[in-house]
Amino acid sequence: MSTWSRYASLVSSPVAQAAVWPPPAAIADVSSCGDEYRIGVGDQLNVRVWRNEDLSVVVPVRPDGKISVPLAGDVAVGDQTPEQVSAIIVERLSTYIRDPYVTIIVSNMAADSYRCRVRVTGAIVNPLSIPHREGMTVLDVILEAGGTNEFANPAKTILFRGNGERLKVNLQRILRKGDMSTNYALAPGDIVTIPERIF
Repeated sequence: MSTWSRYASLVSSPVAQAAVWPPPAAIADVSSCGDEYRIGVGDQLNVRVWRNEDLSVVVPVRPDGKISVPLAGDVAVGDQTPEQVSAIIVERLSTYIRDPYVTIIVSNMAADSYRCRVRVTGAIVNPLSIPHREGMTVLDVILEAGGTNEFANPAKTILFRGNGERLKVNLQRILRKGDMSTNYALAPGDIVTIPERIF
């Protein structure tokens, strides 16, 4: 019987239903992928200065997180919202223009497609990188990746947070005993890694 068949039978068994392990506490929302978009490297910005077409430009965000705008010079836009970038440029242009009005449009959200993903690597059937979805857990992405392969050591699974935190995940207990105490909720940028067994 495969690991996934055993898991399905375990979850439906009276023993598993009697033993209830609470899931870990939900994490604080550290996502930059919600309603308030934050600009990243690779994005393309359409900077429009009202009644000043000569100052209006379409520019990519450079690897250093900056863009170049006429008269305003180099502007740091990395991890800023379009509204924040607009305010910075307005302040700089005020030296040269009376009451400048600036709008920022993100015309190509290249950075968002990578920043807002979760990844599964290691001894897994199908390593994957998928968009983060609200409520997604370690078990969800393991199942979506097709489960562990025959070389996996699921008890030593590690969750690497996008903020640098490292958490131990006992995937073996999740699958065999229904113990959800390390079935952490995932955030954008997280990586779940399943190591191989040492023979």
